[in-house]
Formats: sequence, structure tokens, C-alpha cells
Amino acid sequence: MSKSQIYNIPNILAFIRILLAPLMFILLVNRDWAIFDGIHYSWLDFFAGFIFVIASSTDFFDGYIARTFNQITMLGKILDPLADKMLTLAGFLGLMMLGRADEWAIYLIITRELFITGLRVSAVTQNIDVSASFVGKVKTVVQMIAIGFLLMEWSGGEEILWLAVILTLYSGYEYVRDFFKNV
Repeated sequence: MSKSQIYNIPNILAFIRILLAPLMFILLVNRDWAIFDGIHYSWLDFFAGFIFVIASSTDFFDGYIARTFNQITMLGKILDPLADKMLTLAGFLGLMMLGRADEWAIYLIITRELFITGLRVSAVTQNIDVSASFVGKVKTVVQMIAIGFLLMEWSGGEEILWLAVILTLYSGYEYVRDFFKNV
């Protein structure tokens, strides 16, 4: 693998998303750290939300740039979904720890995400195309909307979260079905 395949813009954006995920998580769960003394929790939510929006936008741009400029790499096929999972799981786990997200919803999402990420990595190494389906892409958007609503404590966040759970489980079924069709 050449350096140009590793250090292309889509992969760099995925790395940025990986770095921003723990920063957002820190803002959500480490509110008692001395560096946050005197900062109201609503500001920590705002900054976590801001980081989440920036990180989420890198997901759109890395995919767009990779497809438009033919910069799709094996590393990117593994890194992009991994970065997505790190970001969404940081958001969901942080929100669960704050008591803003239902534990069962988060458990179902995490279980599916871990299983399908492992399946996707296995598929990529076997040269099986497991690109995100339309439902998979909608699932990601709905998950991100749910995280945003729950971060800002807007009404409807819990309902959007459960819609995300339904889409998450259904898109997981699609991945498993498609994987076994191609094995």
C-alpha cells in the first residue's frame, strides 16, 4: 500500500473523526474534571454537540471525495465504518451515562454495530463488496440526528433513538443477508 493510498483526504478525514470521538466522550462523561470547573453543563453539551457536528460532516465529505475523485482504498473501506462506529458509540454511550438514552436501545445498537463491523472487515478482506445499503445510510443519518437531539435535550430525541434502533437492526439484517449471498 503506497503512502498516497494511506494519506489521501478521505482517510485523513476518517482519522480526524476517530480523534474527535473521544474528545466528545470526555465532554459528556468527565464533567467533574478540574479543567471544566466553572463551566455550566449546558456549555459542555454545546461543545460536545459542536464536535459531533464537525465529526459527522467529515463522514459525508470523506465518502463524497473518495467516490468523486476515485480515492477509495482498502484502508478507507475499513477505516470509514470504524470511525463512524467510534463516533456514534461515543455519543450513545455518553448519553446513556448521562441518563438521556435508554440502555436497551444503546445495547441493541452497540451489539449490531460491533457484529456488522466485524462482518464488514471480514468481507473486505475477502474482496466481498458490502457497501452500505440505502437503509444503512439512512440508519447512520437517523442515529446522528438522535444523538444531536439527545445531546441538546430536544423533545422527540427518545422517539428518534428508537427509530434508529429499528433501522439499525434492519440494516444489520441486510448486511448479513448480503454477506451470505456472496460467500
